[in-house]
Amino acid sequence: MVSSSVLAERKEKRMLSNRESARRSRMRKQKHLDDLMLQVSCLRQEKNQIFTAINVTSEHYIGVEAENSILRAQMMELSNRLQCLGEIIHCMNIAGGGDGGGVGAAFATGLPTAEDDCLLRPWSSLLIKQGLLGSDMYQYC
Repeated sequence: MVSSSVLAERKEKRMLSNRESARRSRMRKQKHLDDLMLQVSCLRQEKNQIFTAINVTSEHYIGVEAENSILRAQMMELSNRLQCLGEIIHCMNIAGGGDGGGVGAAFATGLPTAEDDCLLRPWSSLLIKQGLLGSDMYQYC
């Protein structure tokens, strides 16, 4: 049979082997934990960058939306003015005899006439003489 000193030696070898195996296991576990902590740190940093980008984009969106709203209001105002001016020109053409020689015709051809100046000063005595101030043109503006 095997002597007790050989058994004791094997037992000692096994204990050393087990200790070394346990040490390697602890080291692997610690390395894995360190890797996970590094990954958590990187993910938190990425999350913060994403939140910052979202905030910047949201602020930009709000600014663009506000500008868009202003532009829409301006477009509506200009559309209303254009419609009003078209109706004024139509009334002036009618008041001028409807022969196409009134202010509207001058605008359509692009040729300046003496009547063009009255559009720059709409309340001048020229319009009063034409009787347009008494017409229903005020309902359009």
